[in-house]
Amino acid sequence: MNSDLPTLQKAANEARGLAIDAISKCKSGHLGLPLGAAEIGAMLFGQALSYDPAAPQWINRDRFVLSAGHGSMFLYSWLNLAGYDLPVEELKNFRQEHSKTPGHPEFGETVGVEATTGPLGQGIGNGVGMAVAAKMAAARFNSNKFAVIDHKIVVLCGDGCMQEGVASEACAFAGRFGLDNLILIYDSNDVTLDGPSKNTQCEDTAERFRSYGWTVQTVKDGNDISSLYSAYEKARKSTDSRPQLIVAKTLIGKGIKEVEGKAAAHGEGGVKYAAEARKALGLPDDLFHVSDDVRAWFATHAEGLKKQRMAWEAGFAEWKVSNAEKAVLLEKAIKGELPGNLMGSIPAFPVDTDVATRKAGSIVLQSLAEVCPLLISGSADLHGSTLNYIGDRAKNPSEFDTDNFGGRNIFFGIREHAMGAMMNGIAYYGIFKASGATFLVFADYLRPAIRVAALAKLGLFYIFTHDSVGVGEDGPTHQPVETVSGLRVIPNLDVIRPADPEECAGAYVCAVERKDGPTALILSRQNLPILNAIPIEVRREGVVKGGYVALKEQGELKLILIGTGSELQWAMEAAKTLGDGVRVVSMPCTERFDRMDEAYRNEVLPPSCVKRLAIEAGVTAMWYKYVGTQGKVIGIDHFGESAPGGIVMRKYGMTAQNVVDTAKSLLA
Repeated sequence: MNSDLPTLQKAANEARGLAIDAISKCKSGHLGLPLGAAEIGAMLFGQALSYDPAAPQWINRDRFVLSAGHGSMFLYSWLNLAGYDLPVEELKNFRQEHSKTPGHPEFGETVGVEATTGPLGQGIGNGVGMAVAAKMAAARFNSNKFAVIDHKIVVLCGDGCMQEGVASEACAFAGRFGLDNLILIYDSNDVTLDGPSKNTQCEDTAERFRSYGWTVQTVKDGNDISSLYSAYEKARKSTDSRPQLIVAKTLIGKGIKEVEGKAAAHGEGGVKYAAEARKALGLPDDLFHVSDDVRAWFATHAEGLKKQRMAWEAGFAEWKVSNAEKAVLLEKAIKGELPGNLMGSIPAFPVDTDVATRKAGSIVLQSLAEVCPLLISGSADLHGSTLNYIGDRAKNPSEFDTDNFGGRNIFFGIREHAMGAMMNGIAYYGIFKASGATFLVFADYLRPAIRVAALAKLGLFYIFTHDSVGVGEDGPTHQPVETVSGLRVIPNLDVIRPADPEECAGAYVCAVERKDGPTALILSRQNLPILNAIPIEVRREGVVKGGYVALKEQGELKLILIGTGSELQWAMEAAKTLGDGVRVVSMPCTERFDRMDEAYRNEVLPPSCVKRLAIEAGVTAMWYKYVGTQGKVIGIDHFGESAPGGIVMRKYGMTAQNVVDTAKSLLA
C-alpha cells in the first residue's frame, strides 16, 4: 500500500482547509473533529481502507461509519479527496438546500455514506450491526476456495459517542460475540461540547472495553499518521477473534491555535480565525484548495484500489460458476428481490383458531422464513414471550454465535436500544431482512433507532408484543396505552396492529415486502378470536391497504364503527346488535390507509357519513382524524392497573356493550 507520508500529511492539512472553508462559508457546522482527526482520515482513506470510489457499492468493500456525525465535513472532505462522486462544488454547498453535503451524513443522499449518523452512539451500534451482517454473509456465501465477504467494519467515534448508553450496549454485544471484523477508532481528545470530558467522566475506557472482551491499543499521538497506521494494521491482522479498539489521543481543532484543545473548537468557534489558520497550514489564498500533487496521489491510489477490486471480481466470477444457487440468492438479495406471492406461502388458519396475535405471528414467521432464507430475527431477551424464534429451538436451534455465525436468530440481550441500532446496521449492509422483538412498552428504549430507520428508509421490521392493558397483572408499567400512538407520529414508520391471525398474515407480508421504510407490528398477549365473518382474502389484502370495510351496512349508511387490533371484535359484535345502517371498518395501519388514493379512502369512509365511532385500547387523540368533530372515540387516556387483563379491558370500556351504548348516544 502506498505510504507517501509527506503527501498524506499534506492531504490532511488540505482536508483541514476544506473543512474550515465549508464551515466558514455557511457559518455553521463542527470544526473540532474534522481538524483534530485529519490524520486519521489520511491513514484510512490513503492507506488502510479497502474500497473503490468507482464502485461504491462493491459488496466486499470495507465499510466506514462516522459515528460522530456532527463532524460530517471530515467525511465529505475525504470522500472528495478519495475520488468519490462528490465534487468540490458540493463541499461549497455544505448544509445548503438540496446539497449532497447535509449537516449530518444521510444514507442514500451522499455517495460513500454508509449510515445516517448524528445522534451520538448510533453509528457505533450501526457498525456492530454491519459486523453481524458481514459475519452472517461470510458464513452463508464464502467457500473454501474463495472469500466473497472478507472485509472490515471501521467506525470513528468520539467522547460523546462513548458516553451514550447505546454504544455501551452494542460494544458489550460485540465483545460477547467475537466480532473480530470490527475496528472502532476512538477519537479521544478529552473534550466535549460543555468543556473537558473530565467534568463528566472519570472511567478508564480502555479497561472497560477490555472487560467487554475487546483488544485495545492506545496511540499516544493520534495526529501521527505512521503510528495510526501501525495500530490499524495490527488490529486488521489480529487473530485473537475479538473486536478491536484503537484509542487515538488527538488534539481537537488542531490547526486553529486559538481554539485547539478547547471546547470552543467543537463547533464553528474557530471560524473567525480561519484566515490565520489557513496561512499556518500552508494553504494558498484560494478557498477549497486541493493541490495537484494530492489529487494525483489519490488518483494513483484509486487505481491501485481498483486493481484489488478487479482481482476480487475475477475470483467472484469463478465462485459464481461453482456456487450457482448461492450466487442467485446473493444477487437477488443485493437487488432487494423477494420470492413472489408471499401471501400465498402462508396457509389459512383453521376456522376455530383462538390465539394471541403474537402466536399467530410466530406461525406466519415460520412460513415466510421458509421461502425467504435471508430473513433473520432477534429478540431483546424475550424469545419465550415474543415468540419470534425462526425454526425449532429445541430440536434444531439456529442461533447466531461464535460457533455458528450462520444462525438466523440473534440474542441481543437486554439491550433494546442496541438492538434497534444494530438492526439498522444490518439493513444498511443490504443483504438481510432484519427483524427484532421486545414488549411494546419498551419500544421507547429503541425509539431513537426507530426514528433513524424511518429517516434512512430502511426496510426492516419490529415485532412488538403485549400491546395494551390486556397485559393484565404486570400493571401500568407494562401496559402501553400511549405507545402505539407515539409510534404512529414518526414519519415513514408503518404501524400495523392486526385484529386476528389472518390480518396478522397480511401484516407480516407487508413488513417483509416493504423496502422504503420500517414497519412496527403491534401484537397481543391475550388470545383473539378469528374473525370468520370477514373473508380471508379481505382481511389479508385489507391490511395491505391499511383500512378496509370489514362489514358492509345493510340499507342506508348511518354509522361507521372503526376498530383496530383486539378491539375490532367488539365493533363487529356491536354491529350485530345495532342492526341496519352500520358499517364496520378495520383500520390496522393508518399510515398505509393514508397513502391510498382519495377515491379509495372515501369509499371506505364516505365523507357523507359523519356519525363515526372508533375504539382502541389506547389514547384517543389520533383517532379524531378519522371520526371527525361529530364522532366519538372509546379509548384509554390514562395509565392502567394491575389486574387480570380481561378485567382491566372491561373496566376501561373495551367491550361490545360499551360500543353499543356509545353508538346509540351518538345516533340519538
